[in-house]
Formats: sequence, C-alpha cells, structure tokens
Amino acid sequence: MLKEISLGIIMVFSLWVVGQTAEPFFPYKYNVETLPNGLKVITIPMESNGIVAYYSITRTGSRDEWEPGHSGFAHLFEHLMFRGTEKYPGSLYDKTMTELGADANAYTTDDYTCYHLNFAAEDLEKIIEMESDRFINLAYKEEEFKTETGAVYGEFLKGRVSPWFVLYEKLYDVAFDQHTYKHTTIGFEADVKAMPLMYKYSKTFFQRYYRPENVVLLIVGQIETEKTLELVRKYYGNWQPGYVPPQIEPEPPQTAERTAEVLYPGKTLPIVMVAYKSDAYDPGNRLYVAGLLLEQLAFGENSDLYKRLVLKEQKVEFITADFSVNRDPRLNEIYAMVKSPDDIDYVREQIFMTMEQFKTEAVPESRLDDLKKHLKYSFLMNLDTPDNVAGNLANYIAITGGIETVDQLFSEIMNVTVTDIQKAAQYYGAPEKRTVVILKGVEQ
Repeated sequence: MLKEISLGIIMVFSLWVVGQTAEPFFPYKYNVETLPNGLKVITIPMESNGIVAYYSITRTGSRDEWEPGHSGFAHLFEHLMFRGTEKYPGSLYDKTMTELGADANAYTTDDYTCYHLNFAAEDLEKIIEMESDRFINLAYKEEEFKTETGAVYGEFLKGRVSPWFVLYEKLYDVAFDQHTYKHTTIGFEADVKAMPLMYKYSKTFFQRYYRPENVVLLIVGQIETEKTLELVRKYYGNWQPGYVPPQIEPEPPQTAERTAEVLYPGKTLPIVMVAYKSDAYDPGNRLYVAGLLLEQLAFGENSDLYKRLVLKEQKVEFITADFSVNRDPRLNEIYAMVKSPDDIDYVREQIFMTMEQFKTEAVPESRLDDLKKHLKYSFLMNLDTPDNVAGNLANYIAITGGIETVDQLFSEIMNVTVTDIQKAAQYYGAPEKRTVVILKGVEQ
C-alpha cells in the first residue's frame, strides 16, 4: 500500500514539474469546513491501512504570552491538557488511549501548540468524543496545577544541561526588545519559577486561547469526510466561542549589529551563531520565498561553505541554517560548531563573507533548478502516511489558519529567479539586521 501511495505521489510530482497538468501541487483532495462557533475542520481522506492521524492545532504558542511575568504558559498547557476532565480524568484518559492502542502526544512552539494522535479508524468517534471533552471541559485542581508547574521547572533546569538551550535563550533575549519572541518557548526562568502561584491566571489563559476560533482540527487517513464532520459537529458544536487576541507589540527595526558571548558551565565545543532579522511567513512575498532557497544554496550541505569548512578544512563539526517560517518577523539563523576556539573568528567571518558573496555573485541557474526540484520531491515523498501528512502541514496551518498556503508556497518557489536570490541576500543579509552570539564552554 505505501509503495502504491509513493508511486502515486511521484506521478503527480513529475507531471506538475513539466507542466502537463493543472492539478494543484498538494497531491490529496481535502475538505475545509468551519462550524458556526468558528472551529475549522480540515479532512484529508487517504488509503492508510485503517490508520487515522488527528491533530488539534491550537494557534497559541509562546508568541502569545504578552503579559509581563507570564511567559511559559503555552508550554505549561501542553502538560495541563493531559490532566483530563470530570468525565475523563487524566488516569482514565491515559488508560483508554492505551486500550485503544492510540499514540497520543503534544508539542509546543513559538507560534502554536499541537496535540496529535494516531489510532485505528474504527475508534474515530471515541477519539473525537474524548478530545472535544478535554478542549471544552478541561478541569484541574490547584494541587495538580502546582505539580505540573514543578514538572515544567524541572524541564527548564534539565534543558540548561544543553549548550543549545543556553545559546538560544541568549540569542533571542539579545535580538528582540519588544516582541514576545524575546523569550524561548519554555519561558523566562523567573516566570517559570513563579508559576505555582498563578493558578487563577492559568484559568484565564485557557478561557481566552482554548476557544474554537483559535483551533484547527486536521484529520487525515482512512476516513469518510461527511461522517467525520457529522461526529465533529455532534461533539464540538456546543463549544462556545470567546477567543481574545493577544496584544503583541511589533518589534522595532534593528538599526545596528548586536553581539554577545555566553559561557556554558561545562564542556562543549564553541558554537558560532549568526542570525539576521527576517519577515513573517508570506508565500506571496517573492523576496521571502527566495530567502528560503538562499538558506540551502548558501549554507546547506551542498553549499561551497559547507564543503570548505566541514570537508576540506575540517574547521567545524557542522554548519547549517534555519530560516524563519513564523507568524511574525523572527530570525534567519546560521550556526556552526567549531572544533577549536582558535577558529571562532575565522568561521564567523566565513559566514559573513558567504552572505556578501551571494549579494553580488549569481548562483548557477542549474543549481537553483536542482534545488527547487529537490524541495518539492522531498516534501511530496514525506506525505506517505497520515501522520506524515498531518505533521508536515501543521506548521503551515498554524501560521496561516489554512492548507491553501502549501500550493501558494511551492508555486512561488518555481518562480524564484537567480536575481531574486541576490536580492534576498542583499535584503536579509544587511549587517545592521545581524545578531551574533558566541558560546564557549567552561570546564568546572
């Protein structure tokens, strides 16, 4: 079955690339319905040997924590949502999921919180009943709240063991002044430590953000659309709207390079992080889309810089980049783990020089075309199971509220030119938009 699905995807991809069909890029038919209370439901039927992926995409992440002293609550609710309800307390929820053989989990990002399950199609109604119940009727006592806040602080302290945690905490604190991207997803330490005293506040957080207008259900797999929608209407129809948008201050334009050095209390190779202010995700912005291609062309594993620093000179363990795909303007990051402290300055300058090079030198047309094909092929080949389909769509849906953006993005990717790549480097690679953080280890 998976082989047949993959072959079907390849055929759709091949025809789309050569322009022999007007079919959309996304290979599966889907349906979008919005209930009267504002809940959006996206269903994608596909052959899957009786498996269904069920994603509750809550469009609230650490970005939405705009009130001073209250960072970290989006991530906290990732924990609290498993505390259950009066009908299905946490222990019963877990027991039932185990009996059903369902795989239930969740994760939190800066832009959204996602609750996801994989299960047999025959259990769809039971899953919809239980998921709707906890989103509408979540209940937890103050003692349980304090237990979860303690667990979150323990997670924070555990994260501090990683040099990457320490690096990113410093990077975003230095790069942002006003916007809530200033704090990482888990929050500022002082806020996390103070959480146990914020039980009443947590109730208001849930009431404002866990509302139907702020959630998208994505249901993929062995389903019948109309029967699925009937069940969603039955169990989610009485969920009352009431979403209150966060009051997020936009980040002022950065006018000068920012730098910082952070010492990690342990052993680690040095890490060089170079980040440039980016734009919000916008598939209609040619410059933004060109920036996403620039990421791979300049700093990916097939780039000249990678081949030089990693393979030829062996100055770094690795170098890679992660350009922003976010709801608001964030950071395009390039980072490298350096083998010797003596090479920190050299590696940093090589990153600078590479960005400058792409401003003036045109990348070969053939290389750009190869990258476009690779991106499309890779995306399509990762749509072979319900969970892979839902997992690859979740971020785009969380940012835009819909699935249409996938076709828009890949259509625009096809239109990017060599000149667009140069313009993207000139715009996003401006030195005054740059924040540089160097992490060094300290032996104790």
